[in-house]
Amino acid sequence: MVVMARLSRPERPDLVFEEEDLPYEEEIMRNQFSVKCWLRYIEFKQGAPKPRLNQLYERALKLLPCSYKLWYRYLKARRAQVKHRCVTDPAYEDVNNCHERAFVFMHKMPRLWLDYCQFLMDQGRVTHTRRTFDRALRALPITQHSRIWPLYLRFLRSHPLPETAVRGYRRFLKLSPESAEEYIEYLKSSDRLDEAAQRLATVVNDERFVSKAGKSNYQLWHELCDLISQNPDKVQSLSVDAIIRGGLTRFTDQLGKLWCSLADYYIRSGHFEKARDVYEEAIRTVMTVRDFTQVFDSYAQFEESMIAAKMETASELGREEEDDVDLELRLARFEQLISRRPLLLNSVLLRQNPHHVHEWHKRVALHEGRPREIINTYTEAVQTVDPFKATGKPHTLWVAFAKFYEDNGQLDDARVILEKATKVSFKQVDDLASVWCECGELELRHENYDQALRLLRKATALPARRAEYFDGSEPVQNRVYKSLKVWSMLADLEESLGTFQSTKAVYDRILDLRIATPQIVINYAMFLEEHKYFEESFKAYERGISLFKWPNVSDIWSTYLTKFIARYGGQKLERARDLFEQALDGCPPKYAKTLYLLYAQLEEEWGLARHAMAVYERATRAVEPAQQYDMFNIYIKRAAEIYGVTHTRSIYQKAIEVLSDEHAREMCLRFADMECKLGEIDRARAIYSFCSQICDPRTTGAFWQTWKDFEVRHGNEDTIREMLRIRRSVQATYNTQVNFMASQMLKVTGSATGTVSDLAPGQSGMDDMKLLEQRAEQLAAEAEQDQPSRAQSKILFVRSDASREELAQLAQQANPEEIELGEDEDEMDLEPNEVRLEQQSVPAAVFGSLKED
Repeated sequence: MVVMARLSRPERPDLVFEEEDLPYEEEIMRNQFSVKCWLRYIEFKQGAPKPRLNQLYERALKLLPCSYKLWYRYLKARRAQVKHRCVTDPAYEDVNNCHERAFVFMHKMPRLWLDYCQFLMDQGRVTHTRRTFDRALRALPITQHSRIWPLYLRFLRSHPLPETAVRGYRRFLKLSPESAEEYIEYLKSSDRLDEAAQRLATVVNDERFVSKAGKSNYQLWHELCDLISQNPDKVQSLSVDAIIRGGLTRFTDQLGKLWCSLADYYIRSGHFEKARDVYEEAIRTVMTVRDFTQVFDSYAQFEESMIAAKMETASELGREEEDDVDLELRLARFEQLISRRPLLLNSVLLRQNPHHVHEWHKRVALHEGRPREIINTYTEAVQTVDPFKATGKPHTLWVAFAKFYEDNGQLDDARVILEKATKVSFKQVDDLASVWCECGELELRHENYDQALRLLRKATALPARRAEYFDGSEPVQNRVYKSLKVWSMLADLEESLGTFQSTKAVYDRILDLRIATPQIVINYAMFLEEHKYFEESFKAYERGISLFKWPNVSDIWSTYLTKFIARYGGQKLERARDLFEQALDGCPPKYAKTLYLLYAQLEEEWGLARHAMAVYERATRAVEPAQQYDMFNIYIKRAAEIYGVTHTRSIYQKAIEVLSDEHAREMCLRFADMECKLGEIDRARAIYSFCSQICDPRTTGAFWQTWKDFEVRHGNEDTIREMLRIRRSVQATYNTQVNFMASQMLKVTGSATGTVSDLAPGQSGMDDMKLLEQRAEQLAAEAEQDQPSRAQSKILFVRSDASREELAQLAQQANPEEIELGEDEDEMDLEPNEVRLEQQSVPAAVFGSLKED
């Protein structure tokens, strides 16, 4: 049962409360100024009817009118109570009045102002809302305005009231000037482009402005240019031409877009001729190919659109003679623009680098068929290009200029051009030398031989002030006298047109200046030889040799020695020997082989055989290791032809000691074969035994097969056993050499550059030594399998009384007797199954006085 009661207080006879409210009422009576008590009571009465809850809030606020918590909760509750009602309901006005009463005490609370303004915006009361925002801004301190303005601006943008919004934005920018971009966007959206352009121009000129959207100053400039160029009829307060041209001077790396914007402005304004002038100015001033491409494409599109518009207009209104002439004029202008493109592009490249010689030549080629333009281009080129800054050969411009006059029959003008070119201060001496050579070539082409000689003599004349060839501080005119190009051409002309003495003087002068090359020296000597001045030619060789060192002097020595031997043969043998010794003194091993062979040939033909052998012996030590094998072969061949085969034994021994294992193995086989042919079987066997120490049975099977064939032909059971023992010993020796074994295994597996881990891929955890041992066992087993099992072979035993002729015959024929070779249990030994020995009678004198059995 609910018990209803009334307060006995005379001032509030209408206050009704329930029995559950008594504790809260008593608490409030004791602490009526406690906000917590009132809040607990309000929290308890949340489910009560709205009038009773509002009455409770009013009681609390009457006692505590400055409590922000109470006002905030009360206003929030009142707004919630009318949320779903029509905005014309009188309850909205009560809530508004409640807010107004709250601001008597809470006018410094921005949260309450924001809630009230949002509440008014929901009601759609524009004027009241605007005035409330203004009251809030006046009531709150300046530091709190940043909380009000976002909602205020949103309110201004939500209604089609541009004038009100503009005035509000202007006030806002005084507080926050960095938000100018937002204002500009609003002006664009509301079609107030003139003020937008003014604001954007102000922003662009403000160096301290930082864009909130992260735009650069150039992007803002570009936006301004687009805005004023695309809307010429709406932007009246700014000078578009001055603004865009200011951007052209400021942003030199993005000229193309700015020029196009300026032309677009005049096109949209209807000033087509002015737009065409802008395009022409742009393509003559841009510095990059990218900007040129942008401007040219825009220009071409403009001309096409003009032609299309004219054709459309003419088709609608009917063709007239004036329209046809105008159309033809526009078509001709467009065709001329397209044809000018290569030349305009070349101009852009030359503006980038006016000292680019190749681009000037390309420009001349573009003017082909127009002599006046070609002459003007060449004139501009030679005046513009600085030889010290030039890219390419600047002298080619002068030469091509003179060649143009020459091709057109103006020879005197060509000479004038080349004469001026000889006075140009080039950077390189070679440029001036090329000009002088071209002067001579010009005269030669027109058969003025004497004039050509005079020009080149003038070029090579000693200047008043001598200078070194590479002395950059001196002008090239003082250094051209040391140019080999000019001297070479002068020498060729003197040989063809001058006298012997004049030619000889030129070559001597080249040698005196120490600018000759080995080829010049050889040419000089050949020239003297042609005129039968042999000793003079040899002196020229000597002078050339004194100028150069190895390896440059190699060709001179080879030619000199060959010519000397061909001239004198054995008449001046000692002098020839001195020359060879002088040539070999300090000769690098790379070039020694040719000289030694030539020296040995001299000794063989005109000197002593022992001297020739001494030269060959020296050559084997002096040449490169890679050439020693070939040198030993030549030495052995010549020694055998001169002294006989037996004289080569010491050479073979020397070669085996010096050469690498591979070449030494080949020498041993040849040495042993020679001893076999001489019947020296024991010597051959000793050679095979010596060579076996450098022959691994697993990799040099050919050697062991050769030795085996030798023993089958010339040995016996004991020698074969000894050979097999040596083979096992050598194989065991190589098995213990881990490094060698690893390299051989890699060679066998075909991985010459591999590592030990390549022997067992995928088993990185195994020990490397185990891998080597396993691979060695595998190779040993393969080697045993390769040996012929129970091979049937024949052994030819040599009789003690056999003559040398019989030995030679036996060495060529097969042994009629045979010994079956078998394998032992452990190693591969040969066991004779059947040996047929020839029986001979023993003389009685052998037994002496022994009694017969």
